[in-house]
Amino acid sequence: MGLDSLRTLSPSIKQYLLITSNYWAFTLTDGALRMLVVLYFHQLGYSPLNIAMLFLFYEIFGVVTNLIGGWLGAKLGLNKTMNIGLGLQIVALTMLAVPADILTIVYVMAAQALSGIAKDLNKMSAKSAIKMLVPSDAQGKLYQWVAILTGSKNALKGVGFFLGGLLLTLLDFRGAVLLMAALLACVWAISLLSLTADLGKAKNKPKFTDIFSKSRAINLLSAARMFLFGARDVWFVVALPVFLAVTFEWDHWWVGVFMASWVIGYGIVQSFAPYFTGKTQGKVPTGRSAFLWASYLLLIPAAIALALHFDFYIQQSLIGGLMLFGAVFAINSSLHSYLIISYADNDGVSLDVGFYYMANAMGRLIGTVLSGLVYQTYGLEACLWISSGFIAVTTLISFKLPYTV
Repeated sequence: MGLDSLRTLSPSIKQYLLITSNYWAFTLTDGALRMLVVLYFHQLGYSPLNIAMLFLFYEIFGVVTNLIGGWLGAKLGLNKTMNIGLGLQIVALTMLAVPADILTIVYVMAAQALSGIAKDLNKMSAKSAIKMLVPSDAQGKLYQWVAILTGSKNALKGVGFFLGGLLLTLLDFRGAVLLMAALLACVWAISLLSLTADLGKAKNKPKFTDIFSKSRAINLLSAARMFLFGARDVWFVVALPVFLAVTFEWDHWWVGVFMASWVIGYGIVQSFAPYFTGKTQGKVPTGRSAFLWASYLLLIPAAIALALHFDFYIQQSLIGGLMLFGAVFAINSSLHSYLIISYADNDGVSLDVGFYYMANAMGRLIGTVLSGLVYQTYGLEACLWISSGFIAVTTLISFKLPYTV
């Protein structure tokens, strides 16, 4: 796209492209940093449990940030919360550019806490901003924009995994985080100069108690989202990579490549979700769509668990099942991402979106903890049955969602 083409774009399209570019840049650094931390601290001799602990505050602070961040977005404007998120990620990256003897578990957990706050401020701001840029009567366009933003983010997170490994190979850990901080600082400077000043700022000053949604539809969707993401992470975060390494004897490189490829594929499917859910017929998702797609997903982890139980082509069943799970889960996730933007109130949209992503973060936290605990005690099959149970709860909750938007 040339400069002349950019000049002719509408202001809303320019803002969308800027917000998306911010989100993409942040996501690349987020994915790369996660892989850098895992690989580097493994090299330093940290145990898997200690490495997992490094990310504990990242997840916990995601819950808190989404809840409070929505209120901040409505009070200050989404431009400020997005730029605060970018700034905090730069601080988190530079915090890690210190000698190895300073990188204690507590110190790195603190840096990861900042990164978790930054990530969720950035994501909440980006998702909320789209609501302000699309006319209320253009629901099809809203769904498509949300799907592209969400899908591209997840695809780029997978690319970030590869980027982290590459940077650690080409540079040392300190050089890698400093390079990412410098590049993100350039993006931050452009964002500070270009984002609309009052984007997403509520007309009426929100009270702090407004962080809790008063909408039945949003409360239901948030609960469904929490169990949906708990269902993914209960077997994907810890149990699956350990199982692949131990049972199939894959080395760390192949496990990392497979996980990154899965995330990239998942993001691509998310971007095209509107075409799987009736866009060509002019349809947009409703609560019924969320119910139906959750019910499709319900069967997959249960089928994989049965294959493991009966020792039925375990490797083929697990890999094939994971691919199918990823595709159907991606469509479920994209549906939810559209519905929350559609349900959210125009005035102070970030309050509703922040509450919803708080539930998302809570689901991830629950899933991550259970993934390690249940796998260590009972194995992958038990994780899969819990996943199926969580999806069953998501399905039941989704049945009560409004059938119109």
